[in-house]
Amino acid sequence: MAADPESKPAEGQPPANGREDGELKQEESQEDSKHPLEHKWTLWYDSGSGKSQPNQWGKSLRTVYTFGTVEDFWCLYNNVKPPSWLTPGTDLQLFKNGIEPKWEDPLCENGGKWTVQIPKAPNGKQTLDAYWLNALLACIGEQFDEGDDICGVVVNLRARQDRLCVWTKTAHNEAAQVSIARQLKDFLDVPEGSKLGFLPHADASKSGKVKDRYTV
Repeated sequence: MAADPESKPAEGQPPANGREDGELKQEESQEDSKHPLEHKWTLWYDSGSGKSQPNQWGKSLRTVYTFGTVEDFWCLYNNVKPPSWLTPGTDLQLFKNGIEPKWEDPLCENGGKWTVQIPKAPNGKQTLDAYWLNALLACIGEQFDEGDDICGVVVNLRARQDRLCVWTKTAHNEAAQVSIARQLKDFLDVPEGSKLGFLPHADASKSGKVKDRYTV
Protein backbone atom coordinates (compact mmCIF):
# COMPACT_ATOMS: atom_id res chain seq x y z
CA MET A 1 0.00 0.00 0.00
CA ALA A 2 1.30 3.43 -0.87
CA ALA A 3 2.27 5.63 2.05
CA ASP A 4 -0.11 8.40 3.02
CA PRO A 5 1.63 11.63 1.95
CA GLU A 6 0.11 13.40 4.95
CA SER A 7 1.26 10.78 7.45
CA LYS A 8 3.83 11.70 10.10
CA PRO A 9 6.91 9.63 11.00
CA ALA A 10 6.19 6.84 13.44
CA GLU A 11 6.91 7.65 17.06
CA GLY A 12 10.62 7.41 17.76
CA GLN A 13 11.59 7.91 14.11
CA PRO A 14 13.52 11.03 13.02
CA PRO A 15 12.07 13.37 10.37
CA ALA A 16 12.87 12.50 6.75
CA ASN A 17 15.86 14.84 6.65
CA GLY A 18 17.51 12.95 9.51
CA ARG A 19 17.20 15.72 12.08
CA GLU A 20 15.05 15.74 15.18
CA ASP A 21 12.32 18.34 15.56
CA GLY A 22 14.25 19.85 18.48
CA GLU A 23 17.27 20.40 16.23
CA LEU A 24 15.13 22.15 13.62
CA LYS A 25 13.59 24.42 16.25
CA GLN A 26 17.06 25.23 17.61
CA GLU A 27 18.31 26.18 14.13
CA GLU A 28 15.23 28.35 13.55
CA SER A 29 15.79 30.02 16.93
CA GLN A 30 19.44 30.73 16.08
CA GLU A 31 18.44 32.23 12.74
CA ASP A 32 15.83 34.46 14.40
CA SER A 33 18.38 35.71 16.93
CA LYS A 34 20.70 37.12 14.25
CA HIS A 35 21.02 40.90 13.88
CA PRO A 36 19.93 42.09 10.42
CA LEU A 37 21.78 44.82 8.58
CA GLU A 38 19.98 47.65 6.80
CA HIS A 39 21.24 46.34 3.44
CA LYS A 40 22.44 43.02 2.12
CA TRP A 41 26.03 43.11 0.88
CA THR A 42 27.99 40.99 -1.62
CA LEU A 43 31.72 40.30 -1.55
CA TRP A 44 33.39 40.17 -4.96
CA TYR A 45 36.85 38.92 -5.92
CA ASP A 46 38.85 39.76 -9.03
CA SER A 47 41.98 37.71 -9.65
CA GLY A 48 43.27 40.35 -12.07
CA SER A 49 43.76 38.04 -15.03
CA GLY A 50 43.09 39.75 -18.35
CA LYS A 51 43.22 43.34 -17.05
CA SER A 52 45.91 44.25 -19.57
CA GLN A 53 43.39 43.58 -22.36
CA PRO A 54 40.47 46.06 -22.43
CA ASN A 55 38.05 43.55 -23.96
CA GLN A 56 38.76 41.12 -21.10
CA TRP A 57 38.12 43.63 -18.29
CA GLY A 58 35.79 42.15 -15.68
CA LYS A 59 36.02 38.60 -17.02
CA SER A 60 37.76 37.40 -13.85
CA LEU A 61 35.27 39.11 -11.49
CA ARG A 62 33.48 36.62 -9.25
CA THR A 63 30.98 36.81 -6.40
CA VAL A 64 32.08 35.19 -3.14
CA TYR A 65 29.15 35.51 -0.75
CA THR A 66 26.10 37.62 0.05
CA PHE A 67 25.11 38.32 3.64
CA GLY A 68 22.54 40.39 5.48
CA THR A 69 23.28 39.97 9.19
CA VAL A 70 26.05 40.97 11.58
CA GLU A 71 26.76 37.33 12.41
CA ASP A 72 27.06 36.28 8.77
CA PHE A 73 29.43 39.17 8.09
CA TRP A 74 31.83 37.99 10.80
CA CYS A 75 31.52 34.41 9.61
CA LEU A 76 32.56 35.56 6.13
CA TYR A 77 35.30 37.92 7.33
CA ASN A 78 36.89 35.28 9.56
CA ASN A 79 37.02 32.78 6.68
CA VAL A 80 38.44 35.01 3.95
CA LYS A 81 42.12 35.91 3.68
CA PRO A 82 42.87 39.54 4.57
CA PRO A 83 44.04 41.78 1.70
CA SER A 84 47.69 41.66 2.81
CA TRP A 85 47.75 37.94 2.06
CA LEU A 86 46.65 38.34 -1.55
CA THR A 87 48.89 38.69 -4.58
CA PRO A 88 49.41 42.02 -6.39
CA GLY A 89 46.91 42.57 -9.18
CA THR A 90 43.93 41.23 -7.26
CA ASP A 91 40.93 43.19 -5.98
CA LEU A 92 38.42 42.64 -3.19
CA GLN A 93 35.12 44.50 -3.37
CA LEU A 94 32.19 44.68 -0.98
CA PHE A 95 29.11 46.24 -2.60
CA LYS A 96 25.49 46.62 -1.70
CA ASN A 97 23.65 43.60 -3.05
CA GLY A 98 22.35 44.32 -6.53
CA ILE A 99 25.17 46.71 -7.47
CA GLU A 100 28.07 45.35 -9.51
CA PRO A 101 31.56 46.85 -9.03
CA LYS A 102 31.65 48.17 -12.57
CA TRP A 103 31.60 51.73 -13.92
CA GLU A 104 28.73 50.86 -16.25
CA ASP A 105 26.42 49.63 -13.49
CA PRO A 106 23.35 51.93 -13.49
CA LEU A 107 23.96 52.94 -9.87
CA CYS A 108 27.68 53.57 -10.44
CA GLU A 109 27.84 55.22 -13.86
CA ASN A 110 27.15 58.75 -12.58
CA GLY A 111 29.37 58.33 -9.53
CA GLY A 112 33.02 58.07 -8.73
CA LYS A 113 35.43 56.94 -6.04
CA TRP A 114 37.42 58.30 -3.13
CA THR A 115 40.90 56.79 -2.99
CA VAL A 116 43.21 56.25 -0.03
CA GLN A 117 46.80 55.45 -1.05
CA ILE A 118 48.60 52.88 1.12
CA PRO A 119 52.39 52.89 0.58
CA LYS A 120 54.47 49.74 0.85
CA ALA A 121 55.89 50.82 4.21
CA PRO A 122 57.16 48.49 6.97
CA ASN A 123 53.72 48.62 8.60
CA GLY A 124 51.90 48.75 5.27
CA LYS A 125 50.29 45.32 5.57
CA GLN A 126 48.83 46.06 9.01
CA THR A 127 47.57 49.43 7.76
CA LEU A 128 46.00 47.83 4.69
CA ASP A 129 44.12 45.20 6.70
CA ALA A 130 43.01 47.73 9.33
CA TYR A 131 41.74 50.17 6.67
CA TRP A 132 39.84 47.38 4.93
CA LEU A 133 38.11 46.16 8.09
CA ASN A 134 37.27 49.66 9.34
CA ALA A 135 35.87 50.64 5.93
CA LEU A 136 33.74 47.49 5.84
CA LEU A 137 32.35 48.14 9.32
CA ALA A 138 31.60 51.77 8.48
CA CYS A 139 29.71 50.77 5.33
CA ILE A 140 27.66 47.84 6.63
CA GLY A 141 27.06 49.65 9.93
CA GLU A 142 25.60 52.66 8.07
CA GLN A 143 27.99 55.05 9.83
CA PHE A 144 28.17 57.55 6.97
CA ASP A 145 25.75 60.48 7.06
CA GLU A 146 25.50 60.14 3.27
CA GLY A 147 25.31 56.36 3.37
CA ASP A 148 22.62 56.16 0.69
CA ASP A 149 25.18 57.54 -1.77
CA ILE A 150 27.66 54.72 -1.13
CA CYS A 151 27.85 51.78 -3.54
CA GLY A 152 30.69 49.84 -1.95
CA VAL A 153 34.32 49.65 -0.92
CA VAL A 154 37.25 48.27 -2.93
CA VAL A 155 40.81 47.33 -2.10
CA ASN A 156 43.29 47.15 -4.98
CA LEU A 157 46.47 45.15 -4.37
CA ARG A 158 49.30 46.48 -6.51
CA ALA A 159 53.06 45.96 -6.70
CA ARG A 160 54.10 49.53 -5.87
CA GLN A 161 51.22 50.88 -3.79
CA ASP A 162 47.90 49.50 -2.58
CA ARG A 163 44.66 51.47 -2.65
CA LEU A 164 41.40 51.50 -0.76
CA CYS A 165 38.49 53.12 -2.56
CA VAL A 166 34.92 53.98 -1.64
CA TRP A 167 32.57 54.09 -4.63
CA THR A 168 29.67 56.55 -4.61
CA LYS A 169 26.63 57.24 -6.79
CA THR A 170 26.57 61.01 -7.45
CA ALA A 171 29.85 62.58 -8.52
CA HIS A 172 28.19 65.98 -9.06
CA ASN A 173 27.05 66.26 -5.41
CA GLU A 174 30.15 67.88 -3.95
CA ALA A 175 28.66 68.33 -0.46
CA ALA A 176 27.83 64.62 -0.17
CA GLN A 177 31.22 63.56 -1.51
CA VAL A 178 33.16 65.82 0.86
CA SER A 179 31.09 64.59 3.81
CA ILE A 180 31.88 60.98 2.92
CA ALA A 181 35.60 61.69 2.58
CA ARG A 182 35.87 63.52 5.89
CA GLN A 183 34.11 60.73 7.74
CA LEU A 184 36.16 58.08 5.94
CA LYS A 185 39.38 59.74 7.12
CA ASP A 186 38.06 59.65 10.68
CA PHE A 187 36.91 56.04 10.51
CA LEU A 188 40.24 54.87 9.10
CA ASP A 189 42.31 57.19 11.29
CA VAL A 190 44.20 58.41 8.22
CA PRO A 191 47.39 60.27 9.24
CA GLU A 192 47.06 64.02 9.45
CA GLY A 193 48.24 65.69 6.28
CA SER A 194 47.27 62.76 4.04
CA LYS A 195 44.92 63.66 1.18
CA LEU A 196 42.08 61.67 -0.33
CA GLY A 197 41.22 62.27 -3.96
CA PHE A 198 37.87 61.86 -5.71
CA LEU A 199 37.67 60.89 -9.37
CA PRO A 200 34.38 60.50 -11.26
CA HIS A 201 34.14 57.26 -13.25
CA ALA A 202 33.35 59.30 -16.36
CA ASP A 203 36.66 61.14 -16.03
CA ALA A 204 38.61 57.95 -15.27
CA SER A 205 37.43 56.44 -18.56
CA LYS A 206 39.05 59.26 -20.54
CA SER A 207 42.48 58.80 -22.06
CA GLY A 208 45.45 60.59 -20.55
CA LYS A 209 46.11 61.72 -17.00
CA VAL A 210 43.06 63.11 -15.21
CA LYS A 211 43.09 65.29 -12.10
CA ASP A 212 40.96 64.56 -9.05
CA ARG A 213 37.75 66.59 -8.98
CA TYR A 214 37.77 66.91 -5.18
CA THR A 215 40.43 66.49 -2.52
CA VAL A 216 40.03 66.31 1.25
